[in-house]
Amino acid sequence: MSIDTATAAKVAKLARIKVEEADLPALAQEFNAILGFIEQLEEVDVDGIEPMVSVTPQRLKRRKDVVTDGNQAARVLANAPDAREGFFSVPKVVE
Repeated sequence: MSIDTATAAKVAKLARIKVEEADLPALAQEFNAILGFIEQLEEVDVDGIEPMVSVTPQRLKRRKDVVTDGNQAARVLANAPDAREGFFSVPKVVE
């Protein structure tokens, strides 16, 4: 696939990037270089390769998926300007 200056101008307009007319050929050339690199990546055989989080093999830490209040209600409410009965108290805004 090859990008011409008209397509580069359209992409710049869609991205809302102001590109001078004289700079369009260079932008088109950059787009073509990017697409060429993507075509090279498509040639790599990745069958049987597991997705990885990092270059070093490691497993992500897991925790039980349970809902809790965080056991810090008193500390959280200590920051409130007005707390009553374990809840934030806010002024009424609807009559």
